[in-house]
Amino acid sequence: MLVNSKEILLDAKKNNYGVPAPDFLDLDSARTFVEVAEEYNRPIILSFAQAHRNIISLEEAAIIGKFMAESVKVPIVLHLDHGEDIEYIKRAIDLGFTSVMIDASMDNFEENVRKTKEVVELAHPKGITVEAEIGHVGQGEIVGQGEGQSGTSSIYTTVEEAVSFVKQTGVDSLAVSIGTSHGIYKGNKNPEINFERLNELAKAIEAPLVLHGGSGTGDDNLHRCAIEGISKINVFTDFLVGAMKEINEVKPADFIALKKASNEGMAKILRHYFKVFSRDYK
Repeated sequence: MLVNSKEILLDAKKNNYGVPAPDFLDLDSARTFVEVAEEYNRPIILSFAQAHRNIISLEEAAIIGKFMAESVKVPIVLHLDHGEDIEYIKRAIDLGFTSVMIDASMDNFEENVRKTKEVVELAHPKGITVEAEIGHVGQGEIVGQGEGQSGTSSIYTTVEEAVSFVKQTGVDSLAVSIGTSHGIYKGNKNPEINFERLNELAKAIEAPLVLHGGSGTGDDNLHRCAIEGISKINVFTDFLVGAMKEINEVKPADFIALKKASNEGMAKILRHYFKVFSRDYK
């Protein structure tokens, strides 16, 4: 069932759990994520990042996402992750994405507000939810993006700016920076999460909060984030790592067996995170 993210995230915020937001790269990964969601009878936010536009086109991503979402009864959001420019976001809206993110976090506050308001004004009349980011989630050692970005530092989200930003833009959810990075962490060490800042943000802002850079953050950290104020948790790299781990363990003899192993590796990761993001983990 194809839906926007509004009710899903408001329920997660109210009941203190996190909704997984896996990034898909093709039909296999999208199908895997949706089938696991149906298996657990839980919603997911099926995400396609603009940074992956050279792997499949936005048009292909829209067809795949809508087809898979409409093939199951559980709520599935088709989300544009890290939309970098207004024109690309407009295309996603026209193609049937039910949620979009404008990432203007590297702009100054006023420009971030301006761009986000523009996207909100485009999306809301069509029933499409909008996510934005304030502060900046840095880059670790990126796996699978091929853009050579690493070492970009995070800029923590301040409570004062977050409150003002939500009030000025009317955004539906807000990605905040509390210590995570995209990709994997140097030395595979879990990051230090600023839970004090998270708690302050969760109390001050009515809009559901989003955590980017979930991969490699550690189960205990992610569980605490989910029950202490984060409603949506983005994961990408861990699925690539999980797929390769399964392939290396199975040692498939042919391409079909390789695809099966890759899918099962990603499915295992999502099953695990459904448990970690829930209130009753452990």
